[in-house]
Amino acid sequence: MANVCAVCAKGVVTGFQVSHSHIRTKRSWKPNLQSVRAIVNGSPTRIKVCTRCLRSGKVQRAI
Repeated sequence: MANVCAVCAKGVVTGFQVSHSHIRTKRSWKPNLQSVRAIVNGSPTRIKVCTRCLRSGKVQRAI
């Protein structure tokens, strides 16, 4: 559960890396998570949030 956004639950996605000769190997795409202090239930807490949620204003950051 380390690579999951606390707001939108965006996580790791797996798939194949396909070469020019069509040799397929497993790979993963990880979300861009940032550890931020945010207001959760009225108190500041450190959570991992993706940058999309930070940019869109879904997270109220603590000072």
